[in-house]
Amino acid sequence: MSTATRIIEPLLYTPEEAAEALRLGRSTVYELMAEGALEFVKQGRCRRIRVAALKAFVAGMPTESTTH
Repeated sequence: MSTATRIIEPLLYTPEEAAEALRLGRSTVYELMAEGALEFVKQGRCRRIRVAALKAFVAGMPTESTTH
């Protein structure tokens, strides 16, 4: 008998988890939140970042063109 492990994808990330997902520092994520560049929700004293907000942030990041 096998016991399948069900993986539940998170809908909300802590700033620390978001930093890890974005490969940025925790302080940078807090700065982006404070600037309004990264949307978040607040429940009590907890701040959480929606998956959709992370994806929108990445999609809106400027790309560098390396033309020589």
